[in-house]
Amino acid sequence: MHASGPFEVKLAPQPAAPGIEQANLGRQTIDKQFHGDLEATSLGEMLSAMGHVQGSAGYVAIERVTGTLHGKRGSFVLQHTGTMDRGVPQLAITVVPDSGTDELVGLSGSMQIQIEQGRHAYTFDYTLS
Repeated sequence: MHASGPFEVKLAPQPAAPGIEQANLGRQTIDKQFHGDLEATSLGEMLSAMGHVQGSAGYVAIERVTGTLHGKRGSFVLQHTGTMDRGVPQLAITVVPDSGTDELVGLSGSMQIQIEQGRHAYTFDYTLS
C-alpha cells in the first residue's frame, strides 16, 4: 500500500541529558501533524551531531504516530537514521517491528520525506498483515 500527503513539524531544542553535556550533541523534541492518507499526530525525540566539515551531520530519532492510516485507527513507531555527507543527504525511516496498535497491528514499511520550498511531504510504503 502507498500513502502520501503533507505534514507540519515543530522541533524544540532541549538541554542535554545530565552528565553528557561535553558530548556536544543536539537534542530536540518532535511534534508533527500529518495530513492526507495518514491523518495523525506524532511526538518524538531526536539526537544529532555536527561534523567538522560544513554540511556534514547525523541524526537519529524515534516518534510515535497516532491517528488513522487509510481510515484504520491506531498508532505505530517510526525510527529515523539520517546523515548529511558534505551536503548529500541519506535518510532511512522505518516502522519499528510490532509497534502497531489497534487496527494497525502488523504494520511494517518505510517512509520518505520531501522538503520543497519549506513545505514538508511524506510518502509511506507499507504492508498491513
